[in-house]
Amino acid sequence: MSTGVIITLIVIVAAVALVAVVLKLLARRPQGGRSLQRRFGPEYDRAVARHDGDERAAERDLTERVKRHGSLRERPLEPAAREQYEARWAAAQERFVDSPREAVAEADRLLGELAGARGFPEHGRYEEQLEALSVHHAHHVHGYRRVHGAAHGGADGAAGNGTSTEEMREAMLDARALFEELVTPSRKDDVRHRADNGTSGARTAADDSETVRSGNRTHAPWTLNRRHPKGS
Repeated sequence: MSTGVIITLIVIVAAVALVAVVLKLLARRPQGGRSLQRRFGPEYDRAVARHDGDERAAERDLTERVKRHGSLRERPLEPAAREQYEARWAAAQERFVDSPREAVAEADRLLGELAGARGFPEHGRYEEQLEALSVHHAHHVHGYRRVHGAAHGGADGAAGNGTSTEEMREAMLDARALFEELVTPSRKDDVRHRADNGTSGARTAADDSETVRSGNRTHAPWTLNRRHPKGS
């Protein structure tokens, strides 16, 4: 074999090895910007804004969130607990007409308790809970942030007592999307519930009935969509 052929083979082997190393490093690297944008949606833009437009700093922040909370497994809700949460939310919506501040405070408490019941950090650890929710429910977590801010006097988590009735109404509407996402059972929840309780994979008539009542339920129109609440 000539010296030229040997050199060519060495170059090819070195190039293949280099490509393999690069691919391995890329596989180990945290999610890139586009992947983070897809995962976090509006939360990505918010993180960039918080870092004064520094996308790399925002991506480091979001990547750390994924490392801390990405492995969290959401616990399914028992049907009775789900019904209680739904009843409390409906009551808070009705209360908004006469007592908007009390309603948003209840919505804030309810989301915190519901998130804790689903396996997120417990109610009372708001910042940590919000961070974990942003990893798993990024497209709706802003509703929780808004209603928490409204309950504590600010439209978006800011301090102060200038939150208007309209801002509180919008916060409740935004928060409802996260509430419904957390309270609605998914097929994955159903499988986990059966596994945890040692039941078989076969569906029963009772299971199907529960799915009809909860998984495919429709929500009655909320009065806030049709008339303005009293007071501020």
